[in-house]
Amino acid sequence: MAATLTVSYYTSEGLPVIERKLIDLYAEIYVVEAANDPFFSVERFTERLHAHARQSRWGCALGEVDGEAVGYAYGFARTAGYRWHGLVTPAPAEVLEETDTRTFALCEIMVGGAWRGTGVARTLHEELLSHRIEDRSNLLVEAGHPRVRALYERWGYTKMGTMQPFPDSPRYDSMLRTIR
Repeated sequence: MAATLTVSYYTSEGLPVIERKLIDLYAEIYVVEAANDPFFSVERFTERLHAHARQSRWGCALGEVDGEAVGYAYGFARTAGYRWHGLVTPAPAEVLEETDTRTFALCEIMVGGAWRGTGVARTLHEELLSHRIEDRSNLLVEAGHPRVRALYERWGYTKMGTMQPFPDSPRYDSMLRTIR
């Protein structure tokens, strides 16, 4: 019998219902990285998750099979006051200009190992974006992961620069895609 993926959409009000699932899946995926780099620890992820969920219009698409979380994608709306801190490379002012509805910051796409390569990540991504009112989506991909970057390029993203959002974080390729 084939497994059936169920995808549910949550706003920040629903975070208490799904928080443990998000954290547990993160811990499963980042167990090796967390042991070697404090930036990827479960504690730091939990801090980032809470900070992100406090932002404007936070949303999360959670994928489950038989009640077990297999992946998720979440992010929030950038506001007009957002400044592109951590941008290492210059970008045109018109790219960096924000309104309350211009950019959706896609913070995380996580898929458990057994579900990678099955289309779950794309399904979660598209479901999440289907709920958005913003014009474009922005995500970060570690500069050292060219295969992941190529995947996002196939999804319509293009590189707009390099970012290092935290002093102890890796450098990331910052990528943009039109939502509609």
